[in-house]
Amino acid sequence: MSCVLVLLSFIVLSGDGIISEGASRPHVVNVGAIFGLNTLHGKVANIAMKAAEDDVNSDPSFLGGSKLRILMNDAKRSGFLSIIGALKFMETDAVAIIGPQTSIMAHVLSYIANELKVPMLSFTALDPSLSPLQFPFFVQTAPSDLFLMSAIAEMITYYGWSDVVALYNDDDNSRNGIASLGDELEGRRCKISYKAVLPLDVVITSPREIINELTKIQGMESRVIIVHTFPKTGRMIFEEAKKLGMMEQGYVWIATTWLTSLLDSYSPLPPKKIEAIRGVLTLRIHTRESRKRRDFGARWNKLSNGTVGLNVYGLYAYDTVWIIARAVKSLLDSEANITFSSNSKLTSLKGGTLNLGALSIFDQGPQFLEFIVKTKMSGVTGPVQFLPDRSMLQPAYDIINIVGDGFKQIGYWSNHSGLSVIPPESLYSKPPNRSSSNQHLYNVTWPGGTSETPRGWVLPNNGRRLRIGVPNRASFKDFVSSVNGSKKVDGYSIDVFEAAIKLLPYPVAHEFVLFGDGLKNPNYNELVNNVSTGVFDAVVGDIAIVKRRIRIVDFTQPYIESGLVVVAAVTKLNDTPWAFLRPFTPPMWAVTAAFFLIIGLVIWVLEHRINDEFRGPPRRQVVTILWFTFSTIFFSHRENTVSTLGRVVLLIWLFVVLIITSSYTASLTSILTVQQLNSPIKGVDTLMSSSERVGFQVGSYAENYMIDELNIARSRLVALGSPKEYATALQNGTVSAIVDERPYVDLFLSEFCGFAIRGQAFTRSGWGFAFPRDSPLAVDMSTAILGLSETGQLQKIREKWLSKSNCSNLNGSHSDDDQEQLGLHSFWGLFLMCGVACFIALLIYFFKIVRDFCNDHKPVEVPSPESSHSNTLHTFLAYFDEKEDKTKRRLKRKRDHDLSVKFPRPM
Repeated sequence: MSCVLVLLSFIVLSGDGIISEGASRPHVVNVGAIFGLNTLHGKVANIAMKAAEDDVNSDPSFLGGSKLRILMNDAKRSGFLSIIGALKFMETDAVAIIGPQTSIMAHVLSYIANELKVPMLSFTALDPSLSPLQFPFFVQTAPSDLFLMSAIAEMITYYGWSDVVALYNDDDNSRNGIASLGDELEGRRCKISYKAVLPLDVVITSPREIINELTKIQGMESRVIIVHTFPKTGRMIFEEAKKLGMMEQGYVWIATTWLTSLLDSYSPLPPKKIEAIRGVLTLRIHTRESRKRRDFGARWNKLSNGTVGLNVYGLYAYDTVWIIARAVKSLLDSEANITFSSNSKLTSLKGGTLNLGALSIFDQGPQFLEFIVKTKMSGVTGPVQFLPDRSMLQPAYDIINIVGDGFKQIGYWSNHSGLSVIPPESLYSKPPNRSSSNQHLYNVTWPGGTSETPRGWVLPNNGRRLRIGVPNRASFKDFVSSVNGSKKVDGYSIDVFEAAIKLLPYPVAHEFVLFGDGLKNPNYNELVNNVSTGVFDAVVGDIAIVKRRIRIVDFTQPYIESGLVVVAAVTKLNDTPWAFLRPFTPPMWAVTAAFFLIIGLVIWVLEHRINDEFRGPPRRQVVTILWFTFSTIFFSHRENTVSTLGRVVLLIWLFVVLIITSSYTASLTSILTVQQLNSPIKGVDTLMSSSERVGFQVGSYAENYMIDELNIARSRLVALGSPKEYATALQNGTVSAIVDERPYVDLFLSEFCGFAIRGQAFTRSGWGFAFPRDSPLAVDMSTAILGLSETGQLQKIREKWLSKSNCSNLNGSHSDDDQEQLGLHSFWGLFLMCGVACFIALLIYFFKIVRDFCNDHKPVEVPSPESSHSNTLHTFLAYFDEKEDKTKRRLKRKRDHDLSVKFPRPM
């Protein structure tokens, strides 16, 4: 409030204001307007507001006999005159003020509006920072620039750019708009790499500052330039850019709504002026096609006398007057009086030559403001309605491309559905769809006349080569190394990088800079960190893509797979005459052998009484049991020589044996064809559970990984510098195993024998080239690496450097624990099925034989209890051992005898 009083103290007012004293229907309702009439927006707004005033007053019944009067104050683009104009309107009891034209003055005058309760409505001061929470009596009647910046950010994402330059004036509107753009881009992993700030539009008189900034931009990487300024400055920017050759192929220019205002108001532009902006993209606030808009456009030439064309801000000026008129109507219809009262805070300042008492508070101001923000009407701009946060309903923009001698519309942006070639109003009835596949724009003619979307960046044109950091390795030099101690480097990684560079559609001047002394491997984390700090423009080499590094740099697509593995000394297991026993575990062998005997015994029980092959001396019967059981495996017709029950048992057993045999054969084949290796180290789990010492390569991230992730004590870790040190440390027991990345281990195993990878890789990663964050070169290099992979060139480079071997390939051998032995857990179901079949067959058989025994041996006399059980058992065993044919003959003789006794023959 103190700043407002200071401002007021500089103003001497005449005191001729008129205060309404209780008149319920004032004859005239005053509305102030503050614009620079010498500006484009001021000219158009003045004509449109006068037309709206006439239209409101053309129907006397609309305001119940009252007249709406627009009082225009020509601020002449002066902040001081804007303040004077606002205070004059407060003195003349204006119910509202349209304006101010700029955001700078909107911030200042809103304090006065808040204090005196007079609503201010602006369609040109669209600064996103003009919050209704801070300035409740300031209302933006056109979409905030926050939505404009959202549209631009979405366009940048749509075309795949990640880095832009902002060119703008140093005023509140431009500065806060660019800040909003930066926020929007950050959420899309894009950024403003440089902000070129120009003097205020009102004070810039020569192109000197513009040329200086454009020259700086010429030497920068980004070629996407956002121009957020005013028509006067904007025209000068493009004229100078044309002279500097910045309107040629490769550049992208996006101008905000100032350019469409200029085109709409002064179209067609002179050939020289249109030539300076060909290929530029610009935006216009979208207004819905309607009869009201067409009719107003048809009246415009007569209203303006052909002095200036109608632009979108003229439409919003017209609707703003109608917003106020409708709010006045609502206020009068509510039977409220329009009254003003003195400001008690100013009474203490009475006296002297100042007439501050003439400044009055609008008593119905809060109620009037409520009617304004509740406006719901159909205007020349389309539906007019305020959302709860005071933003306009359904903000949208037309996207324009300057081509030839005019321009064409390539699409729309709306807060509802993003980028589209369909008018937004036809999409509002559908659910919002912001997916990337649903974003579309028509083809663009870019600067230079090309239809191919520019990359949006180039290598900086400052004559400097890219400094590429390269690790100066002391070991594993096949990947990258210095040539004979010189600055020249070669190796697998270097060849991949150079091959990828050649696939880029533009030259990349670069030089390799060695990092490290060459006596020991350098620290790779420090090397990568030098990219983020600007020491190097990129890093090329055997750089693992790990979490802590991707936080500070961008990596390319991996050009080789990697991951940490465990390597240890091993011995071969194949050189033993008992290798054929390895497929099965001992319990498996035991159970299988037992079932052979069980099946043989079951078959003997079932066949002993009816099959001569299962009779004879005990030794012969044992031999028959074993021979019959084993021969069934190889001669499947054997089951045809036994009874039905025996045949069922044998078929089930044959099925079980076939499955077990197939599994055994497959496992044995694997054992005999692949070397089996033995070592007490089974993998990373062994290292974690033991206290043995573990080796790692100097400079590798494996050290920190084992400490931080595997909780292996630092005291157990041993740094090793070369493949020879690896072999020596493993052979003499200095370390029990070594943890390193797979490419290094593969190269080590190709040179040193008697070692192998134990277990599986316990991390998954790859090697890539490191670039600064958001570097577009990283994206293009990734595409190039994929191209190398698809054409097979990447494999050829790998074969050139990494396909040598001095010993048999233990790397592809199986460890003893890799080949899992087959145990009972794999086959218990089969054995159970076979056992159940045997049990049922025996149960049926014994039921049958007991029944036959009972029928054949009915007791004739009652024996003594003592001898009954033993005699019966003895008789049953004899009956069981008796051949079934003999039993049948005896039963037949017995039946014949019984018949002869019952029916004797006649004599």
